[in-house]
Amino acid sequence: MIRRIIHIDEDKCNGCGACATACHEGAIGIVEGKAKLLRDDYCDGLGDCLPACPMDAIHFVEREAAAYDEAAVLANKAASEKSDLNKQGQPLPCGCPGTQSHSLKHDSVENACTSTDCHTQAPAVSMLSQWPVQIKLAPVNAPYFDGAKLLIAADCTAYAYASFHQDFIKGHITLVGCPKLDDIDYSEKLAAIIAGNDIKEILVTRMVVPCCGGIEAAVKNAIAASGKSIPCQVKVISLEGKILLD
Repeated sequence: MIRRIIHIDEDKCNGCGACATACHEGAIGIVEGKAKLLRDDYCDGLGDCLPACPMDAIHFVEREAAAYDEAAVLANKAASEKSDLNKQGQPLPCGCPGTQSHSLKHDSVENACTSTDCHTQAPAVSMLSQWPVQIKLAPVNAPYFDGAKLLIAADCTAYAYASFHQDFIKGHITLVGCPKLDDIDYSEKLAAIIAGNDIKEILVTRMVVPCCGGIEAAVKNAIAASGKSIPCQVKVISLEGKILLD
C-alpha cells in the first residue's frame, strides 16, 4: 500500500540515537552509526521522531510500505520489557548511551554549599536531577517530566550566574540550549513536551543579550501551541551575573 512513512537521510544523520529514543514503536535503530528504519510495519506515520532529530535528517515521504501493525509493535514492546538490555546506566542498543534518560540522585544536598565563599563549608553539590539536559536530545515522554517544574535555560546563564544550581536548578527538571548557535526552533519540541506531560510551571533563564530572547520566545510559543495554561516566569541575567528582571 502507498502511505506516509518516515525517510532518514543518512548523509545528515550523526547517529546520536535521539530519534530511536523518541520512537515509541521501536521502528528506528542505530546500525553502523546511522539511524535506520528497521521495519516499515512498526512506523505509525505520526512522526514523534522528527522533532527529536537535531540534524533535520528525518522527513515524511509517500511510498509503498507495509501497513502499520499495532499488534506486532505491542508484542515487540512486551518482549523488550522482559529483557535486561535497557537497565539504568547501561548503553542502549538503539544508539549513543549519552542520550539515555537518567534520573539523578545526589548525597548530602542539605549540607551543600550555597555561597560563593565555600572554604569553610561543605563542598558544593550538583542539583541536576536528570539527564540529558539539551533540549534537542531530551526524550519527549521521559518519566521525570510528569508533575515537573521545568527550568528552560539559555546555556550561558549557568556560566554567568554564580549560584545557578542552588537558585535555579534545584527542584527543577532542567533543559538547556542556545537559540543562536543551535540554529533550530525549539518551539515544536518544547510544545510536545508540554502537551504530553503534566508540567506544573516553567522558569526561563536567559542572558540580557538580544539573541538570547529566542529561547524566551520559543517557550512562550510552545506554551501557546500546547493549548495549556502554565505559569511561566522569566529571569534575565546580566553579563556581570546579576538578575535584571525578576
